[in-house]
Amino acid sequence: MAFIGYISRTEHFSAAHRLHSPHLSDAENLETFGKCNHPGGHGHNYVLEIILRGPIDEKNGMVANIADLKRWIKDSVLDHVDHRNLDRDIAFFATRPSTTENLAAFVWMRLCQVMPEGMLSKVIVWETPKNKVIFTGEGVTAKDIEECTV
Repeated sequence: MAFIGYISRTEHFSAAHRLHSPHLSDAENLETFGKCNHPGGHGHNYVLEIILRGPIDEKNGMVANIADLKRWIKDSVLDHVDHRNLDRDIAFFATRPSTTENLAAFVWMRLCQVMPEGMLSKVIVWETPKNKVIFTGEGVTAKDIEECTV
């Protein structure tokens, strides 16, 4: 039986957004999101960590090739979110608020579209040095993954 290992890749990106839910009134949005609901939006320098889990290949000694992981993250996520307005530029956020929780779910689903099934273990998104979200894919369906578009 092969050993099980974890590998991690950390990336950075900058993006703007406005915390605003289409399911709440303007007053409820303001009460819920406070200054982060400002109509002009605001930005963050996000930190993204992707953690993979899997058997360590007996021949090459790797869970996955870091070069592949780097390419998956760049092509599926960073090319679409870096220096963008999440609310205006990403279709996924047209019907849901661009919270860090939803951003982490978006990243998870985008990566599931290109990675070998079952390899993705965690997506961690830091909005600030003090605030982070950890997403493990719970509740995500195959349909969610298929419909997650940019």
